[in-house]
Amino acid sequence: MSIDLQTFTDNLRSVRERIDAAANRAGRRPEDIRLMAVTKTFPLPYIEVARQAGLTLFGENRIQEAQGKYQPLADDPELELHLIGHLQRNKAKTAAPLFRCVQSIDKLATAEALNRHCSDLARKMDILLELNTSGEETKFGFDDAEQLWAACGDIARLDCLQIRGVMTVGPFTTDKDRMRRSFAFLRECRDGLRSRYPELSLDVLSMGMSGDFEVAIEEGSTMVRLGTALFGTRGGGGV
Repeated sequence: MSIDLQTFTDNLRSVRERIDAAANRAGRRPEDIRLMAVTKTFPLPYIEVARQAGLTLFGENRIQEAQGKYQPLADDPELELHLIGHLQRNKAKTAAPLFRCVQSIDKLATAEALNRHCSDLARKMDILLELNTSGEETKFGFDDAEQLWAACGDIARLDCLQIRGVMTVGPFTTDKDRMRRSFAFLRECRDGLRSRYPELSLDVLSMGMSGDFEVAIEEGSTMVRLGTALFGTRGGGGV
């Protein structure tokens, strides 16, 4: 199965119009917001159509799925693949050569394992620190701001990892006030990190998916992660 280029282009145009409108409402520049195509459960032909349409930033939730789908695109110099799903420490070796960035670091031990395997490969990797801003038990991430702030200092000392910012998955709700509080909290925690660690750039606020990205942009998101809004629904997959 796949999606035809015209349908995808129409979806992409609609998404970009919504990004522009949300940015304008917040007094922001639309070009400061990166659009990630999330390909969880979508096979290779969907990725190829998205590349034809000019997208370069992609996200996957599972390492094994990403390995299988993105291997044929390994020589594409413009393609940037991020891990946005939970990273287990014992999977860090597999993740190290595969992703440009791991957005889901929520433990020092996981960061240490990833750093060790990146060192073995003589490569550096961008990472984001994930915060559970919704309080939902099904979500991963540091449990609170203090925990994140404390871990950041230790993780920042790992020489093969560069902390670029923070990430969250918004609450599972249609309540825009709850969404807004979640995203505003991540932004405030990022600002707290900046005051504690001014040597870090921390320019990435990865927040907002297909159901809540406009609210996330209004609250400062610099990267939205969209699946369903771009590809449609398939197998319960899109994000």
